[in-house]
Amino acid sequence: MAIVTVRYSEGPELWQRIADLSSQVWPEYNLHAADTNAYWGRLYDDFPDFQFVLYDDQRDEVLGEGHTLPCAWDGTAAGLGPGIDHIIAAGFALHETGGTAHALSALAAEVIPEHRERGLSTVMLKAMAGLAASADLEHLVAPERPSWKERYPLAPIERYMHWTGRDGQPFDPWIRVHLWLGGRVVAPVPHSMRITGSVAHWESWTEMEYPESGEYVFPHGLATLRVDREADSGLYWEPNVWIAHRAASSVDV
Repeated sequence: MAIVTVRYSEGPELWQRIADLSSQVWPEYNLHAADTNAYWGRLYDDFPDFQFVLYDDQRDEVLGEGHTLPCAWDGTAAGLGPGIDHIIAAGFALHETGGTAHALSALAAEVIPEHRERGLSTVMLKAMAGLAASADLEHLVAPERPSWKERYPLAPIERYMHWTGRDGQPFDPWIRVHLWLGGRVVAPVPHSMRITGSVAHWESWTEMEYPESGEYVFPHGLATLRVDREADSGLYWEPNVWIAHRAASSVDV
């Protein structure tokens, strides 16, 4: 098997094979982040060199998709801002004004479910670091979505990101992968992605009922959902963890 990265600018026809990938990868509620969605479809037009697929060129098979965009970063935790909603808006603003990018921000790494057990998350991260290096950007930064945080939605992300297992390694598998590849935890992001909707929306997205106003734990949520029945609204802030990598000069996938 030979896995290669193909940028959208090089092979846009490959995306026709994975048009519904996001709905296969993410919980339903995650597809309704209005602030991020306002920009998402423009990534292919504005940043075609920074969207890519993992492609098995021997089997002619698409295995997953990665989304990134250049951003400004001064190397400090504060300079990264409050998460994915902010970084994607700032990245587009930088592009529109002709500003100078210093880093590449990961936005999403999506592996087709049937290929999840093949270690492709590592390949994704290496590919993103390679894209950063090819653009002469010094760092790859990621507002990382911890994969086991949904098991502990009441634990503050500020504490969760430092948890370790009995072996002393990072407790969360996705944080562990980042650190194994040389990444470093920069900062917690308790309010990274905002998702709002009516009570009926949230009941549909989560297949739960919310009989009264209050805080709710819900399936696959990384934190709690605040329901206000009088205002007919539900507010959820998805937490992330900022992790930074040095850009790689070469990527062996």
